[in-house]
Amino acid sequence: MDLTPAELEVAHAIAAAPAVDPMGSGTHREVGGPPPIAAAPVRAPGGLVAYDPADLTVCVGAGTTVAELGALLADEGQECALDPRDSSATVGGTLASGLSGLRRLRVGPLRDQVLEVRFATGDGRLVRGGGPTVKNVTGYDLPRLMVGSLGTLGVLTRVILRCRSLPARRWWGASSEAPGVVAARCYRASAVVWDGAVTRVLLEGNPDDVDAIATAAGLSDCSAPRLPEGPHRGRASVPAASVESFTSSFATFDGVRWLAEIGVGTVHVAADTEAPLARVRGAAHDARGWMLREAGAPGLDGFGVEPANSTLMARLQAAFDPSGKLAPGRMPATRPPREGETP
Repeated sequence: MDLTPAELEVAHAIAAAPAVDPMGSGTHREVGGPPPIAAAPVRAPGGLVAYDPADLTVCVGAGTTVAELGALLADEGQECALDPRDSSATVGGTLASGLSGLRRLRVGPLRDQVLEVRFATGDGRLVRGGGPTVKNVTGYDLPRLMVGSLGTLGVLTRVILRCRSLPARRWWGASSEAPGVVAARCYRASAVVWDGAVTRVLLEGNPDDVDAIATAAGLSDCSAPRLPEGPHRGRASVPAASVESFTSSFATFDGVRWLAEIGVGTVHVAADTEAPLARVRGAAHDARGWMLREAGAPGLDGFGVEPANSTLMARLQAAFDPSGKLAPGRMPATRPPREGETP
């Protein structure tokens, strides 16, 4: 494995530190709650490593910002569908957070955009997983494992990502009809989102196809929706078929602003105070889902409930980070026991 001086520097810094806080641009700093234990910040190198547009793959340092990557690929008429809330986020930070963008119906979840990862483990080893080809199926699927790990398994240093052609047209349309009705009329919509009053649809592709689908669905031109803003934010995940009934309970939650992804089951929520988010979390649990705290709400634990695979998570973290120094306490499997729990 060809290692750069910058990657070796990251590995040495991790090996020497008693606790490590993987850092990017800080845009996802509060997702799940920041590490509760003081730790030394470690940043990944950035910059282009290799790009051949004909291969539809690009290799960059994990510290590269999504905006920089997007500008590079756009010059060749391509993109990588990372779609973070803030394009100043780094590629590594976006992947580590695991938060997919609004276009999941068309491009798939965030983990589908990653082909190969390089990362430094808690004991300073540099590891590579995956491969540079789209159809690679060799070995353990470390790239998908790293997506959403919040830096608890390793610090990403370099990644190979899947590219795709930029759509000839990208258009948002709106309808006052129920989201399920609108979605059924739209062939391969990139996104269908609903705020309780207006259904918005993102169509991408050939201009004639976009026009035909928009006409069949009765859509009118509109601006792109904005994710709800506020000092306290969360992302609820419930069964896709339950989104409309789940959000109907929000009528009694004063101060909740929300946007639901139809067909996915993700509901973005924001509020000016913490209490409404706590009520949304309770409703999500009742709907057989959960809510991840994205920002603010210091009284809410990041995940709310122990994941069903928490025992497996603990075993993985012990393998990749035997001393428990990577983002300590960030994930349920690494946080200290709560009062009344058995360590």
